[in-house]
Amino acid sequence: ATPYCGIHWDSLDKVNPTMVTSPFTAVRAGRHECFDRIVVDLAGPAAGYRVGYVPTVHEDGSGFEIPLRGGAYLQVVVLAPAYYAPANRHEVVDVSGYRTLRQVAWANSFEGQTTLGVGVRARLPFRVFTLDGPGSGSRVVLDVAHQW
Repeated sequence: ATPYCGIHWDSLDKVNPTMVTSPFTAVRAGRHECFDRIVVDLAGPAAGYRVGYVPTVHEDGSGFEIPLRGGAYLQVVVLAPAYYAPANRHEVVDVSGYRTLRQVAWANSFEGQTTLGVGVRARLPFRVFTLDGPGSGSRVVLDVAHQW
């Protein structure tokens, strides 16, 4: 069978162990023809990450469960600190009307890493990568396919 949109991703954990001290500055989302995207902006060199499907996303430090909408949950850990908390921890980015994403929630920044909980429609293939720029900043990018 031909893969959807030519996507050859899978739903297994993705890891890059690079720790940085450049802070996590923003989270944003975008819609594309074949996938939905979350971008984490950093004020310096690209950070590592740990991203994978989990039964429940837990808040860093306290261990409290983060309630999420969707049929599956991605725990997104960016190996960079954040020196702020968003105004609405349950809706960090508005993803209403997105085909795959259902919710992006703040799960804290603790001991040099920042965690987000991402509710998605179902356990779908995803990829994670980093990009340099703009300027001296960088980005951690998560794409979740619309289907297999």
